[in-house]
Parts: sequence; structure tokens; C-alpha cells
Amino acid sequence: MNAVFEVEKKAGVRDACEALGVPKTSYYRAFEPESPKPLEAEAHKHHRAYSDEENAQVLDILNSERFMDKAPIEVYATLLDEGTYCCSVSKMYRLLKDNAQARERRDQLSHPHYKKPELLATAPNQVWTWDITKLLGPVKWAYFYLYVIIDIFSRYVVGWMVAHGESSELAKRLIKDTLEKQGIRPGQLTIHADRGSSMKSKPVALFLADLGVTKTHSRPHVSNDNPFSESQFKTLKYRPEFPDRFGCIEDARPFCAAFFQWYNWEHHHSGIGLLTPGALHHGQAEPIREQRQKVLDAAFLAHPERFVRKLPTAPEVPAAVWINPPKEPAAIGGDLH
Repeated sequence: MNAVFEVEKKAGVRDACEALGVPKTSYYRAFEPESPKPLEAEAHKHHRAYSDEENAQVLDILNSERFMDKAPIEVYATLLDEGTYCCSVSKMYRLLKDNAQARERRDQLSHPHYKKPELLATAPNQVWTWDITKLLGPVKWAYFYLYVIIDIFSRYVVGWMVAHGESSELAKRLIKDTLEKQGIRPGQLTIHADRGSSMKSKPVALFLADLGVTKTHSRPHVSNDNPFSESQFKTLKYRPEFPDRFGCIEDARPFCAAFFQWYNWEHHHSGIGLLTPGALHHGQAEPIREQRQKVLDAAFLAHPERFVRKLPTAPEVPAAVWINPPKEPAAIGGDLH
């Protein structure tokens, strides 16, 4: 390396290293001054640097009960208003980082773990879901509230109501009337809903408990936990005759009455073997399916060449319907939807 040094004085570092086949990095490393040892580093500490004692005092202030949940800039401003300056904001951040404390200092909200609802219905009037949607009124910020209760097995709307507002008392009245209309016995029914204020209200919870009805709720911000109500609302609002706004509540109620009559008794639902919800809910599924099969059998006998792959069969009615089926639903049995 000394030879490189002698040549470098005449030809320069790059030419000298190339001539002697020595990497420039090796040359610079050989003449790089050694890093000072810890004691030497302390001796060479800049005269403006804070001492270890001063750093400890600032850290104690930041970790005090008064300031432990405040951001350094808040600490800085508060002390400054009180006539005290201990260090800059950036210095506070450096101290926190050096001591592995550079994180969110405020208390963080911890969200509880919500269990995924898993609900199974194998017949009507075992599981209902209910929800509330807004209908636009005659002017901006004016709404009417549509309450709907739907049976998840048959998709039959068992109860509905249009009101001026959303309240637990109105919900209780609708649920009570619907339970009586459907002849629900204690212990027979589970009612599922999302986490709206009326759904989670204590009066509704106590009311359902008194009637022997089990209640469940969706997880927060998970619309798929209440898919049947959401789907039914979409069907309502995508109807061609659905208006942009209702002039008054007297307009909304007859419109909804006509819609639910159509939905329950005329709408052939793809999720229930193209039956109408009313037919399935009231036990008319098998006769209708048998009649459909007779029609298909006759069509096959008339023109068998038109059915190449298999005999035509009427759509099956699902034996069971889930909200969030478990990972291995086959253990329950039946065709699941």
C-alpha cells in the first residue's frame, strides 16, 4: 500500500491504483482514521450537546404522568406557556426514538373481537332478519323509514312498516304484530339484525327475551352478515317504478304495499328454485314443483332430440339456508344455499 502512496503523489489515486492493481476502496480504507473509542468520543462531544443528565431530565418530563399521553409538540407548547424551555421538539423526538418510545403516545381504541354469526334455517319461521332503510321525502334531508322483516328460508316478507322516524318502540310494535300474525312460539325463532341503534336498543332486547326469541347481530361494518335484508332492499330500489322521491308518507305506504304483494306472490326468486316467497313460506313448494316436472316431462316426450345432455328437471328447492355457513357445512346435511 506504501507503493500506491508513492505513485499517488505523482500520478493520482485512480491511476496509481489501476497501475498496481489495487482497489481504490482498499486504498482509502488503509488511510482512513480509526473511529474514536467510547471514552475518546465522549471527550470529543460537541460543546452544544446535552449532557446525559440533561437528556434524562427531558425524558423524565416526557414520561411524567402529566405528559405521558401527549405528543412532543403539545409538551413543548405547554412548557413554553409556563415559561419553561427544556429542548426543541425534534430533540424530544430523538430522545424518544433512542429509547424505543417513538410511537403513538395517546391511548388507542382496542376493538373487541366480534364472533361471526352462523345461522341455519331448514324451514320457514326459524330465522328472520330485519333492517331499516330510508326513503327520500319531498325535499332534501326529508326521509321516511321503511322497516322490513324477512324470513331467510322462504324470502317471504313477514312484516313491514313505513314510519316518520326510527325508534325502538316502533320496532317493538312491528315485531310483536308480526310474531302474532305468524303464530311464533317461545324458543322457535331467531331474529338477526345489524347494529343500528334501534336493533341494539335495550328495550328491543328485553322485549325479545320476554317473548322467548333469540337475537343476533351482524359484526360492525360487515354488510354480508345481513345479506337477505340488503338484497331485498336492492330489489325494491331497482324496480322501474321506484320513484326518486316520495311526496308524502301517504304516497310511500301504498307503493310499498303494492311492492311487497308483488315480491311475496309474483316474484320468482332465483334463490328458492324460482318459486315465489309466498308459495314456499306457506307450504306450496312440492305441488308446484311436481306440476312443473310434469310440464317438462311432456316437453321431453314431445321432442326428446331437443334435450341432448339430460332429462329436464324442475329447479330444486334448497333444504337449508345459511347466514355465514361454517367451513365444513356438509356435516349439517342437506343442500345448502
